[in-house]
Amino acid sequence: MSEQILWFAARGAGIVSLLMLTASAALGLVTVTRFQAAGWPRFFNYELHRRVSLLAVAFLTTHVLAAILDPYLRLGLSAALVPLASSWRPVPVALGVIALYLFVALIATSLLRRHLGQHAWRAVHWASYLMWPLAFAHAVTAGSDAMAPWMVVIEATALAVVAGAATWRWVDRGATMALGPQSLAR
Repeated sequence: MSEQILWFAARGAGIVSLLMLTASAALGLVTVTRFQAAGWPRFFNYELHRRVSLLAVAFLTTHVLAAILDPYLRLGLSAALVPLASSWRPVPVALGVIALYLFVALIATSLLRRHLGQHAWRAVHWASYLMWPLAFAHAVTAGSDAMAPWMVVIEATALAVVAGAATWRWVDRGATMALGPQSLAR
């Protein structure tokens, strides 16, 4: 029974991690456009992005630990930390490992933001444009439920949400650039 609990914990936490990372990526993209809904303060977007990201940390940690401890997978610590070290689906697991490292870099630099300065923080934060697609590819290729109809709906929704937010960001940046160089300070 405990083996099944670890299996379900790894799968469930992985799916929730994908959802939290999707929400975090979308909120980050929308926040940088300085979107503000009527009735809430501007810092709300930033705080929501930050808190969703911290939730993603909790679920990602659960996902990785449950996968390491699961006797069926026999993933092991080295496979969770070294890309291509896994004997089970090595490339899909490697995508997750690389995404994990990028996510750790994003979280660490966000926690140290005031000590790093805006330019260093922003340079590292560009990694999020690679982190989310790698995490998504990991979910689509490594997950045992990846092709289940309910999971395909989750994956398609996640893809649509991030694509929509990225499009909004791109269109907003184009509009900002048309306004002149003083608006590029974002």
